[in-house]
Amino acid sequence: MKRKTGLRFALLTVLLLALLTGAFFLYFGSYYHALPEALEALSSDDAVTVTREKDGWLLDGPGKTELLIFYPGAKVEAAAYAPLLRQISEGGLDVYLVEMPFRFAIFGLNRAGEIQQRYSDYVNYYVGGHSLGGAMAAVYAAGHDEDSEGDTVQGLFLLAAYPTKPLEEGISVLSVYGSEDGVLNREKLAEGRQYFPAAAKEVEIPGGNHAFFGNYGPQKGDGAAAITPEEQQEITAELLLGTLRGEE
Repeated sequence: MKRKTGLRFALLTVLLLALLTGAFFLYFGSYYHALPEALEALSSDDAVTVTREKDGWLLDGPGKTELLIFYPGAKVEAAAYAPLLRQISEGGLDVYLVEMPFRFAIFGLNRAGEIQQRYSDYVNYYVGGHSLGGAMAAVYAAGHDEDSEGDTVQGLFLLAAYPTKPLEEGISVLSVYGSEDGVLNREKLAEGRQYFPAAAKEVEIPGGNHAFFGNYGPQKGDGAAAITPEEQQEITAELLLGTLRGEE
């Protein structure tokens, strides 16, 4: 009797593990794919040299001293953000586009530190991201300010995202989101403002939505944008580059 009970328990355990494993891969295996124009933006030309790395891409433009480390949104193929990040790189800020484990930045929170150590010749480092990627970048920035030991960051770039921990006054912060964003939790966005440094800059893009920061098609629950992805990304790149240059 005990042997049958033990066998039955073992079989149930194996079945439960199999179901959990299947559910895991079903959930994380479903994601938003980068559109063809995004993949094309990962090609090198005279303006930007794109280098494929084990955990992402380095977009090396004319800039020499500053690097932005970018965390993609949840369940979005990282390459989808290449058009936006290419514009930023062309403007003088090199970018490292990170590929996250299972396409969830929560599983790669400290990737920025690894990349900083790998590319240690830069003077200033910034972290940023879209949606959950931005939230995780904010967590990283909160633990790596100018008073921290080890790798530090000088700025945080949030796209449709918000911090959940206090950010030091020494960190430059730019928060950008679209007026038609149907995915962003506005209550959480408002709560997150208490963690901003006093000089943080927040901009709502008229007509922008959640998905148009990348090129991966419509996103479930999002609002209908009144501008194109190209327009939203151009505005976003100009805002970031202008903030770095100290423009109002």
